[in-house]
Amino acid sequence: MQLRPTYPIRTERLELRALHTADADDLSYLADPDVVRYVPFDPLDRDEVAARIAERWSNEVIEHDGQHLTFAVVPRAGGRVLGRVVCMYHSELHRSGEVGWEQNPRFGGRGYATEAAHAALHVLFDDLALHRVVARVDTRNTRSVALAERLGMRREAHLVKNEWFKGGWSDEYVFAMLEAEFRGLEADGCSFGFERRS
Repeated sequence: MQLRPTYPIRTERLELRALHTADADDLSYLADPDVVRYVPFDPLDRDEVAARIAERWSNEVIEHDGQHLTFAVVPRAGGRVLGRVVCMYHSELHRSGEVGWEQNPRFGGRGYATEAAHAALHVLFDDLALHRVVARVDTRNTRSVALAERLGMRREAHLVKNEWFKGGWSDEYVFAMLEAEFRGLEADGCSFGFERRS
């Protein structure tokens, strides 16, 4: 199994593409403690962001379990990177994976993160042919909880104090979606502006 996406992946307003070290300036929002409060790393300066892009966030192919793709989310009209979405491949046997997202708060409230995350679900279900995709969200992260619900993901679990995270025990929601559920939502017109690729 191998996935090497054809870029760009387009929605009505956005493009998803590979991250490049030149994007480090646009990802300066990752230095804000409020932005990274619910992600598994501490605030990052520009050099740390550039190093992460070079070392692990610029992977452009999935070949086996445990790998991931990180996409830069950019406006189709041009401009700065608005955020990132991540597609994680958990298991070929179980055809399972995970989706994650974060966004520069300057661009919040416009539906960009939902549009980008929906496009990432297409990568997971269309290109990787997954059966099930999850999103793990800190219960205090109300915006991400709302985003997962907008995508049509089911809240399957509330894990209570399951992880020691940034100095305290945290609760986590596990959201999930099956491929059949995703196809049903698409058939009902929930496309979030995704453009089918030939």
